Amino acid sequence: MSLYETLRPLLFRLPPETAHRLSQVGLQVAQRTPFERGLAAALPVRDERLETTVLGQEFPNPVGVAAGYDKSARIPRGLAALGFGFVEVGGVTASPQSGNPGPRLFRLPADRALINRLGLNNDGADVVGRRLAALDTPVPVGVNLAKGESVPLGAAPAEYREVYEAVAAGGDFFVVNVSCPNSQGFEALQTRDAMAAILSELRDAGASPLLVKLSPDLPEPAVDDALEVVRELGLDGVVATNTTTDRPASLSGSAAAESGGLSGRPLESSATAMVRYVAERVDVPVIGVGGVATAAGAYRKIRAGASLVQLYTALVYRGPAVAREINRGLVGLLERDGFDSVADAVGADL
Repeated sequence: MSLYETLRPLLFRLPPETAHRLSQVGLQVAQRTPFERGLAAALPVRDERLETTVLGQEFPNPVGVAAGYDKSARIPRGLAALGFGFVEVGGVTASPQSGNPGPRLFRLPADRALINRLGLNNDGADVVGRRLAALDTPVPVGVNLAKGESVPLGAAPAEYREVYEAVAAGGDFFVVNVSCPNSQGFEALQTRDAMAAILSELRDAGASPLLVKLSPDLPEPAVDDALEVVRELGLDGVVATNTTTDRPASLSGSAAAESGGLSGRPLESSATAMVRYVAERVDVPVIGVGGVATAAGAYRKIRAGASLVQLYTALVYRGPAVAREINRGLVGLLERDGFDSVADAVGADL
């Protein structure tokens, strides 16, 4: 049993958001200190078979942190020290937002899942942009661009452009969030016309590499529309997927009835299916998100077409060494199947 597994019952006595804030504070304090250097010496898996070039960026490994864990770009260096190959911060809005009232984060331990209705609580694009520029993170950092709740649909393209321009200098790639299930008004952003208007505005602003993040709850025709926009505008990639509002019958515990976005193990198979569906239809990199917690799960998404994978919920249940454990396992799986690099395994099952 790892140290984290020993401590987890104590952490789980705290409210979920309190425990999350404590983990952030710990990493923030560690940044640019000998403790960060100690983590960076112990946890990252350094193996050239894991290195990959995606979106014009060099990634030391394909396992990253999904948007939502570090909404305001406080700890990308700390997360890199834990062995992640990249970090996506945000969602970031033009103005600071406090998010939804609490409680707004719930654990489902038996399901290895979370339900969150945090909303887009963040410090705003100007603060995030300055923070990113000052941190000089040693791995690629993506920025998840979002719309403030009070911004009407017609003003959304200009809002996304404002966010991008404030964070452009500090980001290595940019993800358009039109699929947040916990903020009002995002359903209307997932129509073909609304998505095209936002993405066109960002292209005009020079946003690159530019990706769009899709909801797992979109019906197949809507996914096809979104992918047509990706092709028409020459986007650089797709993130599949966001959290889901679906509630599988297998969920247990009283928190299963809470509203919000479900993440973690119950989403794994459907998210992998979405990765495959997207990868079969577009010739751009796919970042696979949803239920990644083990090397086997990450590898399934890679073989289904994901060039990179991201996780969030697994940090809660498996702790700060999860990236090391997944990357070590990936090396073994690549060896088993005769792949010289993780890039060689991408799409092997298509």
